[in-house]
Amino acid sequence: MATKRFILQEEEIPRQWYNIQADMPNKPLPMLHPATKQPVTVDDLAHIFSREASEQELNQTDRWIDIPEEVRDLYKSYRSTPLVRAYGLEEAIGTKCHIYFKNESVSPVGSHKLNSALPQAYYCKKEGITNVTTETGAGQWGTALSYAAKVFGLEAAVYMVKISYEQKPYRRSIMQTYGAQVIASPSMSTRAGKDILTKDPNHQGSLGTAISEAVELAMNTPNCR
Repeated sequence: MATKRFILQEEEIPRQWYNIQADMPNKPLPMLHPATKQPVTVDDLAHIFSREASEQELNQTDRWIDIPEEVRDLYKSYRSTPLVRAYGLEEAIGTKCHIYFKNESVSPVGSHKLNSALPQAYYCKKEGITNVTTETGAGQWGTALSYAAKVFGLEAAVYMVKISYEQKPYRRSIMQTYGAQVIASPSMSTRAGKDILTKDPNHQGSLGTAISEAVELAMNTPNCR
């Protein structure tokens, strides 16, 4: 019987993240500060994100970044996720190639996004931040950050695109189960949301709207990122 699932052992879980920017001959163009139109600095980003995450975002030289042991230990509860050989698909399309897919549904939140949410929450906790906020569309990222915030004892507020908030009540319930406050966006809780609803009271929301509200909350709330 041919092997269908391939799973790494705990000791084989990577100890470093790979930073692809270090190997890019043409580096990505810098993000520009919306007010000054100049390349953003770590200090600029650190008003919105943890300082460590900000430094990693702008790091274009270090090929490998160490994974904190506290994060790696949490990874062990669901990683490594199975690599699965798609024999049925190979047969269906008549290829001699081997096709594999990574099954990330086995994580506690059902997606790969927890891989990023856990270290982001960890860095916030380590820096003394008490509150985190974010946007989410269908709810996968919001669920991941809600779970990570719960693990590290942080308060979480998630702005969820209004149409998804209404169409996906169970996804919203998962975030609330993890202790997050879930707000349909656009909302009346931020200036950005109020402005949008004033112009269009029936606005169904967008990721741009939700991001605007989350950034505003992070900028105006003490100890929040």
